[in-house]
Amino acid sequence: MNILDLLLKRRLFKKFRPNVLIIAGLAIIVTLILLAVLAPYLTPYDPTAEVARPYIPPFVDPKHPLGTNFLGQDIWSRLVYGARNSLTVALLAVAIAALIGVPLGLLSGYVGGAIDKVLTFLMDSMYAFPGIILAMVISFVLGPGLLNVALSLAVIYVPTYFRVIRGTTLTVKEQLYVEAAKAAGAPLLTTLRYYVAPNVIPVAVPVLALNFADAIITEAGLSFLGVGLPPTQPDWGVDISLSRGDIIHGVWWTTFFPGLMIFIATLGFLLLGEGLTEIIRGT
Repeated sequence: MNILDLLLKRRLFKKFRPNVLIIAGLAIIVTLILLAVLAPYLTPYDPTAEVARPYIPPFVDPKHPLGTNFLGQDIWSRLVYGARNSLTVALLAVAIAALIGVPLGLLSGYVGGAIDKVLTFLMDSMYAFPGIILAMVISFVLGPGLLNVALSLAVIYVPTYFRVIRGTTLTVKEQLYVEAAKAAGAPLLTTLRYYVAPNVIPVAVPVLALNFADAIITEAGLSFLGVGLPPTQPDWGVDISLSRGDIIHGVWWTTFFPGLMIFIATLGFLLLGEGLTEIIRGT
């Protein structure tokens, strides 16, 4: 029985015990997804349009419950549409990184030899480089934009998946069922697909959730520094960057609410990742 069977059958059916971390994390994540998907129906204003006078405080004007920024833009509208951009960037970055890092980790760990040495050296070199600086350089070269930011983040996450998958593959390939498949003459791709991957890939599931959290923070940081999404886009990091001088003048809400959204989104994915880690360790 592979790890995926253990997660689905043993934990979820035979010995089901609600995991508070997963429930709390999923509640936050589902809420953010609904905000992103239903943004046109939840916001009466264009997030990039001037819809009122600048600096309306929160909870004063019912038309603008969270107030407005220095351009007179509705903060609630920008937060909701910002969720769409942040989640899209995180999803693209994690998906691209996993699609590259997981197969390379499987190949390197199973085949070994020169391929393993070259890939390990390359990934360790990338992993040793400070992630935020590497992402800044790549994003600066590619230019601002949603896809470019996602690509710059994906590059720094590929070594994480590679290391996790390779380490688990080194253990799984020594199992008797893998040895039996090789002895029966199963081709390399067949062995990896049917005997190794199902027992290795589930280990990377918590990494996916944790990378989502890191991607949201890093994307906001890149946008704050001016090498992420363009200033015209509704984005939590962009909003904090454009309003960073407001707090000196007593205008706290223009930076507080975007920062709060970053915190909540990160917390949701961290809780989910920790909960999944507990389940895997418990098996």
